[in-house]
Amino acid sequence: MAVSRRIIRFNATLLRPANVPGALWLFVLVPKASSGKLPTRSMVTVDGTFSGHPFQASLEPDGQGGHWLKVTKAMCEAANVAVGDTIALSMTPVAKEPEPQVPVDLRCALAAHPGAKAQWLAITAVARRDCIQWISSGKKAETRGKRIATACSMLAAGKRRICCFDRSGMYSNSMTAPTAAE
Repeated sequence: MAVSRRIIRFNATLLRPANVPGALWLFVLVPKASSGKLPTRSMVTVDGTFSGHPFQASLEPDGQGGHWLKVTKAMCEAANVAVGDTIALSMTPVAKEPEPQVPVDLRCALAAHPGAKAQWLAITAVARRDCIQWISSGKKAETRGKRIATACSMLAAGKRRICCFDRSGMYSNSMTAPTAAE
């Protein structure tokens, strides 16, 4: 499927997450009309401008068919904006999804399983990102360890999809936007 390179423009208010004490980041909810112009209801990487400053980020699904953007402290400082400010955004989906950052524990496990590593390198960047998301979503260290072992086993067996989850968050509580404070 060809990705539309049309620029999506909107204004949004910077919100503070209520359920993440001490968070150094803020977020914006992408308006439904703007989110609807994206190629997928699940995570999508975009290039754009944030209050006139360039950025690249992955928009997360909000669980209701839309998206939200995590706004880093560096983005806020570069744009000289703060919580409650309304900012202008423009974005377009990237032509090619970037390689995800592989967590150290997964990287070590793949290095110890050559068959799993070979299959890991053969799957798409989106499939690798989904696998990392599934592993990282475990709340306990033991869950994460089990998921890494399962992923390595499935990859070594030639599987291309390691996990099955609702990538949009619409049919489960797997992904949702943060709740805004204030």
